[in-house]
Amino acid sequence: MSSKSHATLRYTSLRASIFLGCLLIALLLGHFGVIPVAGGSGVVFLVLLAGLVSAPISYVALSRQRDAMSEQIAGKVDGMRTRTAKRIAAQNAEEDAADDAARAAAQQN
Repeated sequence: MSSKSHATLRYTSLRASIFLGCLLIALLLGHFGVIPVAGGSGVVFLVLLAGLVSAPISYVALSRQRDAMSEQIAGKVDGMRTRTAKRIAAQNAEEDAADDAARAAAQQN
């Protein structure tokens, strides 16, 4: 099995890991008073802060995984597009054959 077969899963799990790591650091900083946290809204603030910090880290650190995921998705979309085009062409050929047969039958009558 190639390394690109699970590119989406790999990227998503690494992205979630980076977010959870940032969240853990933010919660620890909040717990020790480095970041002032007051009640439930403070925890929401820490979650938003973790998301804000993890986004650029993921953008820089996971560029190869994101490219591999993009290639995997693009390949699947191209395959679906090709199969759909073949199916439509086959349906059109059947329709044309039925139309030609109906016209030939109408000309004979």
